[in-house]
Amino acid sequence: MNTIRVCWRVALDAFYRFNADDGWAIASHIALSVLMSMFPFLILVTALAAFIGSQNLADEVAGLIVAAWPPEVSGGIAGEIHKVLTTARGDILTIGAVFAVYFASSGIESLRIGLNRAYGLSETRPWWLLRLESVGYVLIAAIGLLALAFLVVLGPLVFRAALGYLDWLEPLESHYNIARFSAATFVLTVALLILHMWLPAGRRHIEEVWPGIVATLALWLTCGFVFGRYLADFSYTYVTYYAGLASAMVALVFLYFIAWIFIYGGELNAAIAREREIRREMRNRVT
Repeated sequence: MNTIRVCWRVALDAFYRFNADDGWAIASHIALSVLMSMFPFLILVTALAAFIGSQNLADEVAGLIVAAWPPEVSGGIAGEIHKVLTTARGDILTIGAVFAVYFASSGIESLRIGLNRAYGLSETRPWWLLRLESVGYVLIAAIGLLALAFLVVLGPLVFRAALGYLDWLEPLESHYNIARFSAATFVLTVALLILHMWLPAGRRHIEEVWPGIVATLALWLTCGFVFGRYLADFSYTYVTYYAGLASAMVALVFLYFIAWIFIYGGELNAAIAREREIRREMRNRVT
């Protein structure tokens, strides 16, 4: 019972600090920045995929990005993503790529602001160094997702070749979508670890960030299910209010929910650190 009370106290502390740190406003900034940076990022990925001679990898990357989204959300924006992927050309890997990388890095900068506020940190590094770091994250993410997409594309080919020798694998052939979802979950987990440990000012150990990451993933899963169910029954409200902009607004609202959960994960880690410090001081007073 004492453990439950402590967990409840920490969760409330994180929520109160979330409000005090303007978490709702920062979440709006993150949602809009991520939505605006998504398409420049996909343009960059498409250019890189064309450069290495495999345009299909860009489609796989886009699929991995939205694989964990509710179908009611990803379905509306999938058409726009397809247009970007089919119209972008490999020769954009020149001056256009510079602008694509810069705009995509703005999404990373918004995440940095949210985490710095959540952890109560102030940046002392120059702005140009932070921007270069964000550009590095964008390039690493693009190359990493392309490599993962290559494995996702190669996986079914290897599996079908293995079926010729191992007949007992045949029942698993229908689980390809589960494998895609697992890959998307792996990408999200690794991305959250990198963001929490190295993106804000200073450095943190994995034991300092894993509670917030676990809470973030659990709340994202819950949010995706609830929001998906809501859209399945009431999607007409967005069409009524926003007409042709309904798909973009659905994606923006979903990203807003995802963003405030992301910030709350950082606030939760900070609240746990404060609770540990209080307990440490109490033990020191007793001794």
